[in-house]
Amino acid sequence: MTKDNHIPEVLLEEAMDWFLELKARPNCRETEAAFRTWLGRSELHVRSWETALKTWQLLGEVPPVHEQLWRGATPLVSSAATTRQPKRWAARTLVAGTAVMALAACLVLFVALPSLLVWWQADHVTETAQSRTITLEDGTTIQMGGSSAIATEINTAARHVRLLKGEAYFNVARDPSRPFVVDAGGVEVSVLGTSFDVQLASTETTVELAHGTVAVSYSGENHKQNFELAPGETATVAHATGAVTRSAIAAEEIGAWRSGKMFVNNVTVAAAAERLQRYHSAWISIPQSELAARRVTGVYDLTDPDHALQALVQPFGGKVREVTSYGRVLTQF
Repeated sequence: MTKDNHIPEVLLEEAMDWFLELKARPNCRETEAAFRTWLGRSELHVRSWETALKTWQLLGEVPPVHEQLWRGATPLVSSAATTRQPKRWAARTLVAGTAVMALAACLVLFVALPSLLVWWQADHVTETAQSRTITLEDGTTIQMGGSSAIATEINTAARHVRLLKGEAYFNVARDPSRPFVVDAGGVEVSVLGTSFDVQLASTETTVELAHGTVAVSYSGENHKQNFELAPGETATVAHATGAVTRSAIAAEEIGAWRSGKMFVNNVTVAAAAERLQRYHSAWISIPQSELAARRVTGVYDLTDPDHALQALVQPFGGKVREVTSYGRVLTQF
C-alpha cells in the first residue's frame, strides 16, 4: 500500500499522532520543528498529513476555531506539491475518503483478530471481551480472558502450556511426576499443583499466586531470573531488562478479570490501556508519551471499557476521544 493512491497505514497513524501533538502544543517550536522534519521526508508523508486533516474535519474534530492550525500546517507542503494541487484536488478528495474508509477497515481487523501467527500456533483462542474455560486431559482447568490464546502440550512426561497472548487463570491438577510449566513471553512458571494467574503484555509478564508455590524463571539474551512466589504475591518481569517487581496482592484481586474487573498496581497508563484493549472492540491509541507514561493504581470495570478508559485518564485531566466507532484516542486535553 505505498503506490499511486494508497498511503501506508503506519503513516496515517503517525499523521494522526502529529495532529494531536500540534493541537496540544500549538506554540511549541521544538514540536513544530520535529513535525516539519517528519513532513519533509517524502510526498507520502505530505499526503498522509492532508488525509489526517480531512479525516479529523469529517469527524468534527477541526471546527473553525482551529483554523489557525490548518493554516500553520499548509505552508509546510513542498512547492511542487502545492503547484500540483489544483489539478489533483478532485482526485485527492476521493482518495482521502477512500483512505479514511480503508483505515477504519484496517482498525477493525487490528482489534478484532489475533495475528495469523498466533492463530497458527494456538490450540485455544478467545475473542475481544470473551471469557472461556477449558479443561485439559490431566484435569487442569484454564480460564482464558478476552483476546487471549494458548497452546498446550500434555504427554506422559510433562505438561506444558504457552500463553501466546492475553491472560489466563490456571487451576493445576496436582501430579508430582509431571511438573506443569507455563511459558509467557519467555517467563516460565513451574508448579506441581496450585492456582495462579498469568498476564502477557508486549513489554512484561505478570504472575499472581492464589495458593501453593510456583517457581518463576526468565532467560533473556542478557538477563536471567529465578525465584519463587508465595500465596498472595505478585511479580512482574520486564522482558527488556529482566527486572522483577514484587508486591503483595489481595486474594480477591488475583485474576480479577474473571469477575469483570481489572486490578492494576503502579503500572503505566499505556500498560493498563493495553490490558483494556483485550476487552474493547475499538483500537486504542495514546499518542502523547507523557500521558502514556503516567502511573496508575486501581480497579476498573471491564464490562464498560469506555468508562474504564475515562477513569484511567481522568486523574490527569485526560479525555477519551471517539475518533470513529473503531477508534479511541486518549489525550491530555
